[in-house]
Amino acid sequence: MTLASKKILLVISGGIAAYKALDLIRRFRERGASVRVVMTRSATEFVTPLSAGALAGEPAWTDLFDAKTEFDVGHIRLARECDLVVVAPATANLMAKMAGGHADDLASTVLLATDRPVLIAPAMNPVMWGAKATRRNVAQLVADGIAMVGPNAGEMAERNEAGVGRMAEPLEIVAAAERLLAAGDPTSRPLAGKTLLVTSGPTHEPIDPVRYIANRSSGKQGHAIAAAAAAAGAAVTLISGPVTLADPPGVTVVHVESARDMLAAAEAALPVDAAVFAAAVADWRVATAGAQKIKKGAAGTPQLALVENPDILKTIATRTPGRPRLVVGFAAETENVLANARDKLARKGCDWIVANDVSADSGIAGGVMGGDRNSVHLVTTDGVDSWPVQSKDAVARALVARIAAALKDPA
Repeated sequence: MTLASKKILLVISGGIAAYKALDLIRRFRERGASVRVVMTRSATEFVTPLSAGALAGEPAWTDLFDAKTEFDVGHIRLARECDLVVVAPATANLMAKMAGGHADDLASTVLLATDRPVLIAPAMNPVMWGAKATRRNVAQLVADGIAMVGPNAGEMAERNEAGVGRMAEPLEIVAAAERLLAAGDPTSRPLAGKTLLVTSGPTHEPIDPVRYIANRSSGKQGHAIAAAAAAAGAAVTLISGPVTLADPPGVTVVHVESARDMLAAAEAALPVDAAVFAAAVADWRVATAGAQKIKKGAAGTPQLALVENPDILKTIATRTPGRPRLVVGFAAETENVLANARDKLARKGCDWIVANDVSADSGIAGGVMGGDRNSVHLVTTDGVDSWPVQSKDAVARALVARIAAALKDPA
């Protein structure tokens, strides 16, 4: 689902995050959407109508009682002549108005008058976000069918303040808008009738009953891929190593511990149309795990004999018969990312490799491993497609779209 030719009404309310709304306008327009902007009076204290209007390509609307526009009930036209209403940032005050049905300025009147889908991106101080009144308002808005993206956790504008309350980033809001519009689009389930296998998270290879070998994987990317595939209509089996994430809705989840467990579960899930191996599987395991906890002693440091774990990606990619039509592997690299990914593509026998830089120099705040953002390269025999830094959810949706396109073509 793209935003090409879609009409977006963007309501900007008065918070410090209003400056991000200017980038949001640009993001919508570069995807082919047209944008009209409504600003609250307090929003104009943070960004100017001139700036918003220049980016949108038409004047921003600010006044409910503007004689130049209200002669034909302009606020009703604004409310109806759009495909989607986005409120970013959505302040605690404007959310309270929406929950209570107030209409005392242009923004709140348009929001009450619209019959289009509404997406809000809350932004406020963490204490305000956690306040009982805000929680009641959020519950009411959700019950009323209002969609929400964010808020995120992080540093606040106020000194020494941090917590949940940051407005979602513009690309996250764009992705949420695409999902919301796709929900009513018959083409939004491009994987309907298809089956997918996804692996996610680390594996734990026991050394003794209390210690293990593992990778630094949170499972966020793999779980996001499973969720995106399910949203696209696929029947998804997710094989998850030990993670702290909730099971994605609408997905069959098999929980495993070791690489051997994961391989057995993957083989049991076949046949499938496509398989995505996003798990960070431990390459080695201890040849003989201790039956009891290994103790420090006079014998000195214990010597651990390692053996290779089964290569799950290669095993499935070279399987005959029963190979999935499309096999996608992941390559988390700390150096020579593309060269190593191309080598892995050839060695494993898979169709695509999703490669990323997980080194400390990756340029992604907080790092990729365990973080919420990612920047990947899709490596195929045809070449390399490098994607920008974006949320792991956005990466998942983009990858699922490519999978859907590949499965749509004749085998």
